[in-house]
Amino acid sequence: MAYIQKINVKYHDRETGSVCELPALYTEKGVVISHIRYLAWYSSKSESWKERSIFSLKLLLTYIDAVPNFESSTLLLKGFTKALLVGTIDYEKMDDELGLYWKARKPRDANNILFHITHYSDFLALQEGFDSSRINPFRKATSYEERLNWCAYYHKHANVFLNHLSNQKDAAFNAQRVRFIDRLLEPKINNEKAMKFPDDHFEKLLYIGMVKDSTPDYKSQAMTMLLNYGGLRKSELFHLYVSDITLHPIYQDEALVRVYHPEIGRSPDSSFANRREYLLESTSYKPRNSYRLSERLYAGWKSPLLTNKDGYFEVIFNPPEKAKEFLISWANYLKYQRVEPAKTDTHPFAFTNSTGTPETIKNFQRIHKRAVKKIGLEAKKELGTTEHGHRHAYGYRARKLGLSQVEIQKAMHHKSSLSCLVYIQPTSEDIRNKMREIK
Repeated sequence: MAYIQKINVKYHDRETGSVCELPALYTEKGVVISHIRYLAWYSSKSESWKERSIFSLKLLLTYIDAVPNFESSTLLLKGFTKALLVGTIDYEKMDDELGLYWKARKPRDANNILFHITHYSDFLALQEGFDSSRINPFRKATSYEERLNWCAYYHKHANVFLNHLSNQKDAAFNAQRVRFIDRLLEPKINNEKAMKFPDDHFEKLLYIGMVKDSTPDYKSQAMTMLLNYGGLRKSELFHLYVSDITLHPIYQDEALVRVYHPEIGRSPDSSFANRREYLLESTSYKPRNSYRLSERLYAGWKSPLLTNKDGYFEVIFNPPEKAKEFLISWANYLKYQRVEPAKTDTHPFAFTNSTGTPETIKNFQRIHKRAVKKIGLEAKKELGTTEHGHRHAYGYRARKLGLSQVEIQKAMHHKSSLSCLVYIQPTSEDIRNKMREIK
């Protein structure tokens, strides 16, 4: 009986001697080894990327099981693409001949799945012995590995994106070639309303929502200020060390906050090469982006623009005077509420929970949601009232101040000046008001 299960495995790299934990697919014919090697090769990718790759491949293998009589990898992939987009259910007969009962997916979701499969297939096509590993014809391939090699072979020979074109003639010729399985067209949608946290409710969130029994929750206030006044991503909060937040050497009574790369950023102890080495050798923890997505201490890292050779960027408060307000909450948190780590379980992370261990994203989300409800709002992404709505508010305020696109890019730590556009787009009402002002 065919089955496909996701498991976790420890992968030993013979070349480097390193060991890492990776997700893998286990079938009735064994583990899909080639995909483990693929994930190991791209070990620096985020946990969410790896999980999405596993999910996409599992869908493909499930589809292969459901349609074992396909004689062509081309037909197989075309059928798989169609199944993603329109589903597999025959609503007229109220039946599914494949037994998958897949519902239709949005083009963006289907494209993401196809991207991961194509990326993996291209990796397979580059491996030594790839040509000899294929069994001819496709229908005789008995293992998942063999059929995946055929899919990779198809992708390799149907790919329009050829590297190292020698001249314009070659480029023109190859530009006419397309994949048989091309990207699905997605409708272009520009959100009518920016998903920013409402400015007129932010003070209430801090000083009413984040107060319990007349006592301010200084930790939650400080964290939320870094999101709204500092423009940080939610995940970046959980990489901060206590030593990353200091008094500004130039601006009196203001905080200086530096966000370091969780692995290659400079260690607070100069005897260690970087933060990864520091954590692994002096604590029981590791960089939080190194944990599995399912582990409580996991915090992602979006690869922001770093502005110093020591591997960090500085938070630019907006409005600037809020750096003082943040410093007050931070100092009160350290003085009155921070639970220090146990001597047997020390760590440098800035924000701790009630037991002294590092605070988690999930717990902060609960605290934030509860505070939002306390001030009479509904916590929904579409309303801008989740944690990410604060970063939108930061970018929107920056645009209203008249900062240029490049300046906003730097303030929000984007590598591309185009990345900030989603945060600063005007609403229809903004445009109408601008037109009225011109009159």
